[in-house]
Amino acid sequence: MGRIMSWAARSDHLGGIPRKLVIMGVGSFAKAVTSLFNSTSVQNPETLIRLVQSRPQGVPLITVSNHMSTMDDPLMWGFKGFPTTDARLQRWVLAAEDICFRNSMLSYLFRLGKCIPIKRGGGIYQEHMEEALERLSDGAWLHTFPEGKVCQDDAPIRRLKWGTASLIERAPVTPIVLPIIHRGFEEVLPEKSFFGRRPPVPLWNKDIRIIVGEPIEFDLPQLRQMAISMSRGQSFESVGWPTTSHHGLNEAAQRWLYTTISDRIRTVMESLRGFGSTLFKLKV
Repeated sequence: MGRIMSWAARSDHLGGIPRKLVIMGVGSFAKAVTSLFNSTSVQNPETLIRLVQSRPQGVPLITVSNHMSTMDDPLMWGFKGFPTTDARLQRWVLAAEDICFRNSMLSYLFRLGKCIPIKRGGGIYQEHMEEALERLSDGAWLHTFPEGKVCQDDAPIRRLKWGTASLIERAPVTPIVLPIIHRGFEEVLPEKSFFGRRPPVPLWNKDIRIIVGEPIEFDLPQLRQMAISMSRGQSFESVGWPTTSHHGLNEAAQRWLYTTISDRIRTVMESLRGFGSTLFKLKV
């Protein structure tokens, strides 16, 4: 199966005007909901803003966050001081194909909004993951929700899917990986508050907390060597990945490496979540 409306995702589609209009509109909406109608505080926003605006040329950025509502993106970028309406700086994001790409009109709008459709259960080598890898190869910013689905409970970060880890390992230039934890969007858009369903519009007068961590560093050459060593003799049910990856890793080594990277990200995210829970309780 080919890529969904890849032409609409091009920066030069109709001179880039449709993309600019969509991102300006969505960004303005996010600003209104997050900064005007709700009370939002952000810890360490300068790190995110700096990496979005002025990281080294050609170095990609991957931001990872928990997933509290179906509108975390774009609302989490609506805080004061963030260039939410700038189409050039705005993120690419992995988006669920079954939700955001259900028909031609939605597909077109989400493509203009720099969304990459991902089929849940489609695996890390599905066609649109290759598209995400191409964006990283361009030095772009990509946001992912590595838990894979919304969870509105105040609970520990769940086991992460391997997709984000595979992008980190496969990118030609090692991405900067920045963790973000947020809380409050589950109250802005609760799953079951309006006759057992989500409300038709975001709610207001809620407290939103966003905590930006520090970049997570990965020594990938060393991790690849460890993956080869630690995976020798392991037995598992093959899912048909390429026998050898770009860096010479067979499926067993890839599994070990993706698990290790994912566990590291999850540990950092959980630490941030615990810090955020404390701040939320103290109303700091």
